[in-house]
Amino acid sequence: MKIRVTVFVTLVFVLPQLLQANVKLNALFSDNMVVQRNTEIPIWGWADVNENIYVEASWGEKAHVVTAADGTWKVKLKTPQAGGPHKIVVSGNNTITINNVLSGEVWLCTGQSNMDFAMSKFVNNSREPKYQPLVEYVRNEIATAKDDWLRHIEVPQTTSLHEKKYNFTGNWISVTPEQTGKITATGYFFAKQLRKLLNVPVGLVECSWGGSRIQPWLSETTYMEDENLKAYFLDSRAKAKNQIALIEAPNYVDKDYERKLKVWKKNGQKGRKPKPTITNPKDDRQQPATLYNGMLSSVIPYKIKGAIWYQGESNAVFKPNEYEYYLTSMIKNWRADWNQGDFPFYFVQLASCIRANQEADTGWATVNDQMRRALKVPNTGMAVLYDIGEAKDIHPHNKMDVGKRLALLALKKDYNLVIPAVNGPLYKSKTIDENKIEIEFNEVGSGLMVGKKVLLNDAYEINEPLKWFEIAGKDNIWKPAEAIIISNNKIKVWSAEVPNPIHVRYAWSGNPEGANLYNKEGLPAAVFSTE
Repeated sequence: MKIRVTVFVTLVFVLPQLLQANVKLNALFSDNMVVQRNTEIPIWGWADVNENIYVEASWGEKAHVVTAADGTWKVKLKTPQAGGPHKIVVSGNNTITINNVLSGEVWLCTGQSNMDFAMSKFVNNSREPKYQPLVEYVRNEIATAKDDWLRHIEVPQTTSLHEKKYNFTGNWISVTPEQTGKITATGYFFAKQLRKLLNVPVGLVECSWGGSRIQPWLSETTYMEDENLKAYFLDSRAKAKNQIALIEAPNYVDKDYERKLKVWKKNGQKGRKPKPTITNPKDDRQQPATLYNGMLSSVIPYKIKGAIWYQGESNAVFKPNEYEYYLTSMIKNWRADWNQGDFPFYFVQLASCIRANQEADTGWATVNDQMRRALKVPNTGMAVLYDIGEAKDIHPHNKMDVGKRLALLALKKDYNLVIPAVNGPLYKSKTIDENKIEIEFNEVGSGLMVGKKVLLNDAYEINEPLKWFEIAGKDNIWKPAEAIIISNNKIKVWSAEVPNPIHVRYAWSGNPEGANLYNKEGLPAAVFSTE
C-alpha cells in the first residue's frame, strides 16, 4: 500500500512538469547565427502561457518576459560591436544555449532562381565556351574558400495560401569547401565584398524560389488595402477556391494527365514527366501572398541591415507594365512589417538572355525599365547586369560582378565608404532639338564613355559608336538611332528616318548584346525609355 501511495504522489508532482511545453525558438536563433551589430534586436519564440522567459547574452545584456496568452514571447536585446563568438542562453521550463554567435551585418536575400541558385548550380560547363572561365572561377571558389565570418541560413521553399508560417527548419552554415556550394551565389559574392572591405561578420538570410513572380511575395494585407491590387487578389482567390473544390472532390480524376502519364511510362519514361493539368492552388507558388505567407513571415522581424532582390524574369510575360507598382508596393509592405524604418533595398536590372518570342523580349526590357522607375522609393538602389549575361543561359555564371555591383551601393550608402560611383548612368531628362534629342544622365561618375567588358575584367573605353539606341516619333514606331557623347553627362540621339522625334530608348531587348554606354568607372548605363 505504501508503494502505491508513493507512486501516486510522484505522478501528482512530476506529471505536470512533463506536460509543460519546452521553450522553443525560431530557427534563426540557433548555433552559428549572426546578429545585427550595435543595435537592439528582437528574439522570439514559444512557451507555456504565463511562463517566465529569461534571455542572457555573453556580452552582458539580459532580458525577461512573460509568455503571452497565445503562447508567444518576444524580447529585445542590445547587441555588441562586430565580433564573436558569443553565447545566448534562453531559459524557461528548459534552457537553450545558442553557441558560436557572431555580431555583424545581416542581409536578406530574396527573389527567384538567380538568387535562389546556390554556388553548386554554377559548376557545370557553360553552354557557350567563352564563359567557361567563369565556371572555373566558381569551382575554385567552392574548393578553396574558407571564412567562418560569412554565414548563411535558408528558408525552405514553402507555399501557404491562407495561413502565415512563423517558423521553419534550417541551420546556419559558414564558408567551407563542404558547405559553400549550398549558399546563394548572388548573396555569397555580395557578402564576400562586404567582408573584404568592412572586415566584420556577415550573415545572409535567404528567402527565394526559382520561377516565382513578384505577386506571391506581397502580403494579403497589402493587396486588400490597395484598390489597385485588390481586384487581382480577390479574382485569384476565387479561382483558387473553385480549383481546390474540383481537385479535392472525392471522385476527381485528371484524365488528360493520366493519359499522358500512361504514354510516358509506356515509352520508358523518356523525356520530362507529364504534369497535372491543374495544379492545386495550395501548392502553387505563383498565387498572390503564398510565398509571403509560407516563407517571408517566418523570418519577420529578424533584425536586418537591408535586403537584396534579384527577380523579374518570370514577370516578363506576366504583368510587366505593372512591375514598378508591385515592386514599390512590396518594398513598402516589407518595411512596414519589419518595423525598422526604410531599411536599404537594392535590386538588379536583369542580365541579358535570348528570349523565346517578341512578347518575352519586350517584356524583359519593360521589367528592367520598370525597376529603374522604382528608384523613386527612398533608400533604394539598382545594379545593371545586361553586360554580364549569357545569351543562351537565363542563369548566367557571373554572379561575381552581380555581388560586387550590389555591394557598391551598400558600401557607400550604408557604410560610408568612399566609392567613386555606385551606379552606371541613369536617365534624367530629355530635350528635343529639332530632329535630335539630347539625353541627360545622373550617376555619370567622372564622365560618360563608350565601353566594353569581357568576363571578370573591368570595363574599358573603346573607340566605337554607341549602340542599341532607338528613337520614335508621334507614330510610336521605333527606329535604330545614332548617338554620340557630347559632354560628361549628355548624349545626342537622332535618326534620318525620324525627322520629328519624341522619345528615345536604350538597350530595349532581352539580349542587347553590344550595348556600350558606361561611365568612366566602368558601370553600364541602365535600360531606359523616355516614354
